[in-house]
Amino acid sequence: MEIFLGAFTDDWEQRRAAYLHERLIGKSPADDDEERRRRGATTAGASASRARATRIAGRASFRGDASVARPMANRFAGLASGSQPAVVKMASFGGGGRLGAMAAYISRNGEVAMENQAGEGLRGREAIAELSGDWAHLMGNRAESRDIGTFHIDVTGEPAEGVALNAWARDVAKSAFGDRSFVFAVEEREGHRRIEGVVVLRDRSGERLTADEKAEEIVRSRMSGEGTGRADAEFHFSGYGNGVEYGTARVRKLVERHQGSVETDRGETVADTKSAGDLVQLQWRGELHSRKPRDVMHLVMSARAGTDAEAFRAAARDFLASEFAHHRYVFSIHDPTQDPKGEREGGKRPHVHVHAIVAMRSEDGERVETSIAAFRRWREGLAESARTHGIRMEMTDRRDQANAPAFTRNQVRPVSRDGRTEHEGTSPSAQERYGRKRRETPTVSHTSRSKNYAETVRTEWSNLEQLSVNNVRDFARANVYRLETAANHQASDFAHPRKAADSHSQFRTELVKLSALTEVDTMSAMTRSEFEAYEKRVETALFRAERIMPEEQRENFEEIAAAAREHVGVRREIMEQAELASDRDETDPNRQWDEAVARHGLRVVEAANEIMIEIEYYRERIEQADDEESRADNVSLRASLNLELARAGELGAAGNAYVREIAEVDEELRIAVDAAERSRDRSKSKFDGAGDRSSPPQSFDDGRPTRQIEDGQNIEKAGVREAGDTTRSDPAKQHVPRLEQLERDAERDRDEHER
Repeated sequence: MEIFLGAFTDDWEQRRAAYLHERLIGKSPADDDEERRRRGATTAGASASRARATRIAGRASFRGDASVARPMANRFAGLASGSQPAVVKMASFGGGGRLGAMAAYISRNGEVAMENQAGEGLRGREAIAELSGDWAHLMGNRAESRDIGTFHIDVTGEPAEGVALNAWARDVAKSAFGDRSFVFAVEEREGHRRIEGVVVLRDRSGERLTADEKAEEIVRSRMSGEGTGRADAEFHFSGYGNGVEYGTARVRKLVERHQGSVETDRGETVADTKSAGDLVQLQWRGELHSRKPRDVMHLVMSARAGTDAEAFRAAARDFLASEFAHHRYVFSIHDPTQDPKGEREGGKRPHVHVHAIVAMRSEDGERVETSIAAFRRWREGLAESARTHGIRMEMTDRRDQANAPAFTRNQVRPVSRDGRTEHEGTSPSAQERYGRKRRETPTVSHTSRSKNYAETVRTEWSNLEQLSVNNVRDFARANVYRLETAANHQASDFAHPRKAADSHSQFRTELVKLSALTEVDTMSAMTRSEFEAYEKRVETALFRAERIMPEEQRENFEEIAAAAREHVGVRREIMEQAELASDRDETDPNRQWDEAVARHGLRVVEAANEIMIEIEYYRERIEQADDEESRADNVSLRASLNLELARAGELGAAGNAYVREIAEVDEELRIAVDAAERSRDRSKSKFDGAGDRSSPPQSFDDGRPTRQIEDGQNIEKAGVREAGDTTRSDPAKQHVPRLEQLERDAERDRDEHER
């Protein structure tokens, strides 16, 4: 059967017909080259050159002349007058095994029609299933690397005395994995303990476990080998997967099952799902050395909301036919008015976009080039095709408007899909890059080539500003301002060439401060207030160091931060143990008695203790008698308490050191002692005024008072009475009136104190 290409008016239809013709007769340009090679008429190099020339010629026939790019002035005039930028994004790569899943995604599980390179419509799950078979000969079928494994270890042994359960479980897991990174949780089961977790299968030397039965035997032999002796442990891998996404999902699932009890191989706690994601994406990513097959690629072509969907479908069809003429592909359009997927599930995006899945290897064995130049060519092709179908679109370069560089899918995670999808960065640097792109902060590249390009761009925008009117002039002026702002920022950076060096120097300074705070020889016990101040200083030092930390130092800094926080944890334990010991000492009456006797002597303590027992007795009775019926009793109890306080005050004023020590923390007793001392001072003044200096009212022998009575009778001689007992220092007929006087003095002092 012969196909007349002139019967087709559209170029893409002619190319499709040529492709079908080659398929029908079972020959391709590659077959012709092979036949000529056998006859010796050409070499492989000449054949490859001719194949590339054929493809370039084909692309040129579609765009007129591919070597002549659209002039910058025309592009800028189009953008200023309202043209939309051409958007072609690489969504992902995948192996042959992912082809069905990718096709199901772009077709909404068969509900949205797809179209292939031959213009055939494909709809339904049967068409998706057939696609894998039709493309099978183009798939390399290279296996994904096994990066992450899940495991469990059943142990019948017990931790040694004094060893924490998690520390014991960590040692068991380390005996299995060596220096590989892992997280784990341990739980009690009937007759044994189970340690389950997630492990990086590649160690730091490059050895990679395969997480299968053979790998299980390797791990078991390592655990039961000489020096480990873990014969009581049974190890099993429960699964494996590829890449950061798989690892993040498994660690998060482990954290959800064992809230608060998941730890890393370094003893750090993984508290929540966000910490789990940060652990895998920031710390484990560099250890994975992950690889995936690239048999197919997923492209996304986007247009503004409100763009005619059928016109954009035709533009995408022409672009794909031109750019991937010898490749197999399928594509479908997602129109928000026709999308069966709900907005909260990621569907019904406000803009029109086309998804395409392209086989990376063509029928003649050539692979798709995915360089920066290729993406620029793709945007040019899509923009030209869109203009052909009545859509105003221009190819743009981020340097044209000093736009910030884009962020990658590994640098962000989605947090909201309402309207435009919102993300958050997976690290501080990624968050900064995401924020700069969302704000479109004016940015220029630092390479000499980009600087020259930026000068040309600025000249073109300036010319457009001078020659245009109204909105076009305003648009051009705004871009000139963006370019100048970005250039000023760049000049400011170059004006401070020591900035990076200063950052490293400041970082080292903060580390020195942190080291001084965590010196081992300063592990003395602290009070709680001292510890809280110390902990705040350490956290402040960590914050400052992290803020100015060079990115290449992140891994080392994480280790330093973990060690510093572990040091703070040890100090906290020392402080808490000291507090417990102090509490025990304060509540131990025997110890308090012994210490008081050691300080003041047995007779002094016994005399004071006798009165203090009475004081505490009346205080307890007063606290209990607080209702209306016991008010009268309360007055009587208060009078008895005041009498005992007066006795204690007299005892303290007479030199009882233990009473005076208690008065330092007992306000009522302190007032009573002060009142007794003033009363003694007044009595002394009275005797001095009467001229009786031969018989002083009171003398002291090592803090023990004696008193001589005016009638000449020695009621008590010096040193005869018991130490600190003033109940015998006055005659019996004078004892009660004196206590009443002391009580009145104490009452007056209390009233003055309260006022």
